[in-house]
Amino acid sequence: MEKKALVVYTVVVFLGLLVIATGFAAEGTKVKLNHVIVVNRTTCKYPKSPAVGLGLVAALSLLLAHITLNVATGCFCCFAAPRSSVSKWRIALICYVISWITFAKAFIMLLTGAALNDQRGEQSYFLGYCYVLRSGFFTVATIVATMSIVLGLTYYILLNSAETEPSVFGNPCIPPQANIAMGQPQFPPPPQRSADPVFVPEDTYMRRQFT
Repeated sequence: MEKKALVVYTVVVFLGLLVIATGFAAEGTKVKLNHVIVVNRTTCKYPKSPAVGLGLVAALSLLLAHITLNVATGCFCCFAAPRSSVSKWRIALICYVISWITFAKAFIMLLTGAALNDQRGEQSYFLGYCYVLRSGFFTVATIVATMSIVLGLTYYILLNSAETEPSVFGNPCIPPQANIAMGQPQFPPPPQRSADPVFVPEDTYMRRQFT
């Protein structure tokens, strides 16, 4: 395994574990309905919740994980579909697309959960009710974020294999050319012929000699 790939794996796995830890911790510490105090008919009092910071840390960790993967991978569109492993390239492309979709959903959910838990102090009724984040919201966001990171690692592994297997990604394999002799010729080349001699009449030579 290359040093660069090992560093990417380590960083992304660490960030993924951080997303899982902070996401589930945010679910356990979010404001619940029994934490809200009804001051009067128009006012609700919310306690301070650590779920705000935990949700923001989870969202930031998810963002950094995707930035790391995309910087390490480069432009996915620059890779040409190989002739020798079209199925593997399609799997990488599917993982890439789904990874971005799940990333967007998880990132928005984590930020929304953190914002809805940041209702400290007294707040006015909204349509006659005191609202809190529904149960399991951070759990779903954490699961989707984990799926996004796993899919991102999958397409990174598939694309990273191009460095050790040039025929998998990049330029397609060049088929061998047929009917090309690689040994010595069976027949020796014909001998080189010297220039034909030129006939000069004797009298012409003698005239030129004595003139």
